[in-house]
Amino acid sequence: MAAAAMSITVRKIVNRLDMLDMAITFGNLAEILSRDAASATEQIGVETMLAPGMFLFVVAAAAGTRSGDDSVTVRVDSARHEIHVSAGPYHLPATAMMDHHAMVTAGGAGYDTPLDHFDWPVEGWLRGFRLRVIDGHGQPLPREIVHHLIVVNFSRRQLVYPAAERLLGAGAETEDAIVPKTVGIPMSPGMRLGMYVGWHNATGHDLPDVHVELTLLWTPKNQMPRPVSALPIYMDANLTVGGSNTFDVLPGRASKAFEFTLPTGGRLLGVGGHLHDLGVAVQLEDAERDAVLTRVRAKYNKAGAMTGVERRLFAVSGDGLHLKAGHRYRVAGVYQNSTSEPIHGAMAHMVGLFAPDDPARWPTIDSHDPAYQRDLASLQVEVRPDGQVQLVRDKAAVSR
Repeated sequence: MAAAAMSITVRKIVNRLDMLDMAITFGNLAEILSRDAASATEQIGVETMLAPGMFLFVVAAAAGTRSGDDSVTVRVDSARHEIHVSAGPYHLPATAMMDHHAMVTAGGAGYDTPLDHFDWPVEGWLRGFRLRVIDGHGQPLPREIVHHLIVVNFSRRQLVYPAAERLLGAGAETEDAIVPKTVGIPMSPGMRLGMYVGWHNATGHDLPDVHVELTLLWTPKNQMPRPVSALPIYMDANLTVGGSNTFDVLPGRASKAFEFTLPTGGRLLGVGGHLHDLGVAVQLEDAERDAVLTRVRAKYNKAGAMTGVERRLFAVSGDGLHLKAGHRYRVAGVYQNSTSEPIHGAMAHMVGLFAPDDPARWPTIDSHDPAYQRDLASLQVEVRPDGQVQLVRDKAAVSR
């Protein structure tokens, strides 16, 4: 979430966008969680978990280059329980108007920006973020120039896939997101994070002095009662770790599905999803019973354009949707292609917050796993033979 740093070559924007909605876990759930904080305290509690690493902040500009001195600063406000991350300046050339799906299709070359790294500084729970974009005089710039911002946690693995955790993210339409103090993502000092930004400057003129200000809200370790520790979960109908998750849809009704098992059981506190145009729903199924456990449907306006995907929060009315370890589940994306031609570049995935029954069984990072190495390669980092992580270009190693 989540989850940040600077310096990475953006090879293809599609590798970034494949993970975008997975990373917007807070954006998918914060609004509904805030409606019923009392019910959130009924969720199953688990202890904070996972050993600390280092905190690597990576900002990659999909359409922006660094100008002036490289600078990323981190400031902790212990009184307000906020971490202020500032990055910039960036020079953003004007770009043509392009929607989200067009950017996925187009891909595109990127720009190198310098690297800065530092540690996540506090013990506690991450519970939200605020994002501002300003010019060199501190005046606000349109939020829409940030096509996407994603924070990666290199110190923790995903539950389903051997890939680095995508901690949080924001898109052009994503509002700031804060969940109640009764729930949060456990974080330890020294965790290594990465953040990359995809810019889309459609203002019609160059922006020469752009700065990003990301405020991360955290709950301290002495909070009573202790928050529910929940981690991001990502389930994709067609993911190749380190590659693309797009697929083709032939005319008519069609679905794409992926089966998986979990190393630990736990409770889904809430889910959202992502589809492209002509998508119907993303659903989580019990593959052994061939039964649908939950479904989030695409939303369309009167003109027939998709406006988003609905969200479901299970913990407001109970303890969450329980999933069992070692049980076969299936995530499926359903499309209704009403045209006479195949759809190219379709996507279908479900994201959520997951409170594990046994945190000790959460999978650890295997730096020698080829899939994990492909994931790092897609972020322009790699693992050395001694287990250290380094930038592909700079070879500036940092110990795990």
